[in-house]
Amino acid sequence: MIKKILAKFQYNAPVILTFTLIALLALLINNLTNGWANLYIFSVYRTKLLNPMQYVRLFTHVIGHADYAHLINNFTMILLVGPMLEEKYGSKVILKMILFTACITGIIQIVFFPNVRLLGASGILFMLILLSSFANFRKGRIPLTLVFVAVIYLAGEIVAGLSNSDDNVSHLAHIIGGLCGTAFGWFMTKPKAETPASADTALPGMK
Repeated sequence: MIKKILAKFQYNAPVILTFTLIALLALLINNLTNGWANLYIFSVYRTKLLNPMQYVRLFTHVIGHADYAHLINNFTMILLVGPMLEEKYGSKVILKMILFTACITGIIQIVFFPNVRLLGASGILFMLILLSSFANFRKGRIPLTLVFVAVIYLAGEIVAGLSNSDDNVSHLAHIIGGLCGTAFGWFMTKPKAETPASADTALPGMK
């Protein structure tokens, strides 16, 4: 009976679901270690170049969260948007996008804000949101969903960042994540270059 019930559940988006479970586990570990895990593993900041954890944290900072509310705020939307994108582009592609976005936001953080710790999946969330706006992209057309999402999310983050609001949210990470999502979406949906006619399909008059 239990097997039949469990068989009805589908692990439909392995990358997104695994990402969520790892982030939840990281939060539990951080709570058990009284904040030690977030400080030394699940957040990124500048340290010595020879410190191997400097490079590990470029990727692990996206699974660290300050508290349960912080995690829920990010993964509620990630779980809504992510599975659709994983189904559309494939698990390997989504994983590469997540890793690239994590790395680039981490590098920018340690270059421009070396003494500020960054943690959380909000950069990944913004990447997925902007990527989702390309879902109905058509050749030669600019989807209005992209325009609205860009204005609502990215413009809002730029304004919030310029206002110097002290809310412990890295607006720069959100912007970088959104730009990554836009770049991924454009690259994945741009028209493929037409290939020249082969010998078997030569144009009339050609030998």
